Amino acid sequence: MVLHSLERTRHTGDLVADIVADIVAATRHGTIIYSRSRLHAPWGMSVPAGRLASFHVVTSGACWLTRDGHDPIRLTCGDVVLVPSGCAHEMVDSPGTPATPLAELINGPLGTTTGTEVVLDGPGPATGLLCGGYLLDPGTWHPLTATLPDVLHLDARRARGTGLAAAVDLLSDEVDRTDPGAPAVIAGLVDLLFVYVLRARLADQGADPESDGKVADNAWMRAFYDPVVGGALARIHREPGHPWTVAGLARAVGVPRATFSRRFTALTGQAPMVYVTAWRMTVASRLLREERHPLRDIARRVGCGSEFAFARACKRAVGHAPGRYRSAVAEPLVPPGT
Repeated sequence: MVLHSLERTRHTGDLVADIVADIVAATRHGTIIYSRSRLHAPWGMSVPAGRLASFHVVTSGACWLTRDGHDPIRLTCGDVVLVPSGCAHEMVDSPGTPATPLAELINGPLGTTTGTEVVLDGPGPATGLLCGGYLLDPGTWHPLTATLPDVLHLDARRARGTGLAAAVDLLSDEVDRTDPGAPAVIAGLVDLLFVYVLRARLADQGADPESDGKVADNAWMRAFYDPVVGGALARIHREPGHPWTVAGLARAVGVPRATFSRRFTALTGQAPMVYVTAWRMTVASRLLREERHPLRDIARRVGCGSEFAFARACKRAVGHAPGRYRSAVAEPLVPPGT
């Protein structure tokens, strides 16, 4: 069974996959949405800007992804596109075709509707789409996400023979099932899909210094595979509640403190303890959203010595004390009608 929490994906020995899985799990919020569409041209659907990380898989036919001010992207059967930033975009049979808001097509606000089938009849060729995503937590982020483009496109050739292709096939099968456990399996598969796409993007950046990504992408790839910085990142992510210090991390990876601090900052863009604190608060935010444990237990799990210290750190990170944040994230993040 695929677990929603990605526990089987994390700490697999693949450092990139482990950390990306951590980031995906920590930044998502709310119910995953998904829909299967069978669309006959002319057709178009628009997704508004918002805190919704989306994906689209072309299961048959072809279509285009368009955005204002950008060249359209042609998608064919087997292609996967990820929109991690929540930017506004349209899926259309052909550039220029008017688009209907997705919320109108699925008869409900994005983020609260699940398991919707969309069928649009028309005289033109048919396209099959599998679409979904999840709400993004408003209070936490990871510096890696700032290096990602608004749209990530993996063509069918790249996906073939990889874990991504397997996840897409499983997801396509599960969406059609009515078993009681299907929603949980789908949620886990969507997480895996995000992890595979992001990992492939990072691999592209590491292999091609002249790619169209931001310079920081390559720095993060070097950080992942650097034996010093990568080793430290693995330890921080594996044990966020450990009483880490710069000296302790340097000892753990076997280099002098000054060397470690300089290399970590150069590759991640953050001083070691700044990163440790930020990651602890990211983990704390996820625990506050997903679990009902007392605040003192969560404080201990993320390395805060007291509830007071935890409250102060949480307010700096997400703008609210822990209890208020826990209440706030229960409210919808996508306005009705979007």
